Amino acid sequence: MAFSERVDRLKSSLIREILAAAQRPEVMSFAGGLPAESMLPKVDWDQMPASMGQYGMSEGEPALREAIAAEARSLGIDCSDSQVLIVSGSQQTLDLASKLFIDRGTEVLLEAPTYLAALQVFQLFGADCLSIPQESDGPLLDALRQRLEKHHPAFAYLIPTFQNPSAVRYSEEKRDAVAALLDEYNVTLIEDEPYRELVFDDENARPIVSRMHKASWIYTGTVSKTLLPGLRVGYLIATPDLFPYLLRLKQSADLHTNRIGQWQALQWLGSEQYHAHLAELRRFYCLRRDAMQDALTKHFFDLADWQLPQGGLFFWLRLKRPLDTRTLLKPALARDVVFMPGEPFFVDPEQNPGYLRLNFSHVAPDRLDEGIRLLASVVRGAYVVEAA
Repeated sequence: MAFSERVDRLKSSLIREILAAAQRPEVMSFAGGLPAESMLPKVDWDQMPASMGQYGMSEGEPALREAIAAEARSLGIDCSDSQVLIVSGSQQTLDLASKLFIDRGTEVLLEAPTYLAALQVFQLFGADCLSIPQESDGPLLDALRQRLEKHHPAFAYLIPTFQNPSAVRYSEEKRDAVAALLDEYNVTLIEDEPYRELVFDDENARPIVSRMHKASWIYTGTVSKTLLPGLRVGYLIATPDLFPYLLRLKQSADLHTNRIGQWQALQWLGSEQYHAHLAELRRFYCLRRDAMQDALTKHFFDLADWQLPQGGLFFWLRLKRPLDTRTLLKPALARDVVFMPGEPFFVDPEQNPGYLRLNFSHVAPDRLDEGIRLLASVVRGAYVVEAA
């Protein structure tokens, strides 16, 4: 059977495989970025107009686009509702951007590590992915400048607020510097912000795109982490030179995003109910973050280093004695605990052993300590086998 040459680059999703293996109720999963089910809000469908069952506009529901544009302007992004496209989760933004920019050999710029699903879709379309190391407050600026001087990337893909997987939040200085560099070299930015609302302190840095004055950009977000991931409602905001192409690509992909989900999202966004829900969500996740911090301090103090995340859903651990953490999956699952190995989040996974991403939102605190203890015992067991 003759498939496209792209199929040879098609990779299965490790995170999806792990989650499928962890369906047993006794398994404690620190793997996926799953919201806590107890915090998924109850939704009311009674007032939904029957017209929502009809075909809709490719751009998305006008009222929802207006609400998203208004929220973006409050963050400092200069935009109108005509620049907003409602997508089927922000993952679709990555697919549309890949179709717009990437041919085989196209260079794109990424953080190291970066969001696994973004890396997969860029590589599927044939991108040559160039990575930029990170510090605790954002990318190494010298490395970024060197990449921009020596290469001509079609775009830079960045997650500046509670980055997945590292939980890094760019400082104000790094945000200004990145914006200035991308403007200087006229490189398009795709800024992905699914975790912006899940913040545990008082800082609220403006998006990088709000600091740019020359280069084109796409800003993307989702309601999956704050409302219901099952709605599959996300959005992108794009500069006017890019928007018409993204709209046509959307039309060719699925005509329009689920209108029923859009309607439900619109009932929440900007409402008093939504702000109260966000406040409770932050409080709830902050407690779970603290519970994981305590468990890690107790069980991983001699095994790994990490930073306390100020938002998002993840801890990012670096083992003091690196090993390929993918080899820990089977013994961990045998002990009814799963996690996300760190190697696949890098462009060059074999060169970056010894990282683990742990989600703190999903496992209840009364089981969390036991899960972290079991995971630590798996790591210690691997060291014993390695030394034998």
